Amino acid sequence: MNDSQIEQEIQAKGLTAPRITPADIEANIAAQYTFTAWAALGEDVPRMDQLKLLTIAVLVLENGFTVTGESACASPENFDAELGAKIAIGNAKAKIWPLMGYALKQSLTK
Repeated sequence: MNDSQIEQEIQAKGLTAPRITPADIEANIAAQYTFTAWAALGEDVPRMDQLKLLTIAVLVLENGFTVTGESACASPENFDAELGAKIAIGNAKAKIWPLMGYALKQSLTK
C-alpha cells in the first residue's frame, strides 16, 4: 500500500484529527537533488566503478534541514538512473514522516 492509498483510506474512514499527510510532506520539500556517488566526487579523488551504482537523494526541507536517501544497485546491468533516483527520493521522504510527526505532536502538547 502506498502513501496515496493510505491517505484515501484515512479520508474514507473520516479520521480528521490533526495528522501529517502526503501533501504536507511534499509541501515541506524546498529542493531535491539526486546524483550518483561517482558524480559527487571530484576529479582528483580516486573513484571505484561501483560508485556509479549508488544513487543519493538530498531533500532540503523548508526550514533548511536536509534528509538523505539512497539506492544501491547490485548488478551493473540493472542500473537505471531514473529508477535509482525515484527509490532514493522515496527513501529520503520516508525519513521526513517521523520528523514532521514529532513536530506535530510537540505542537499538540503545548
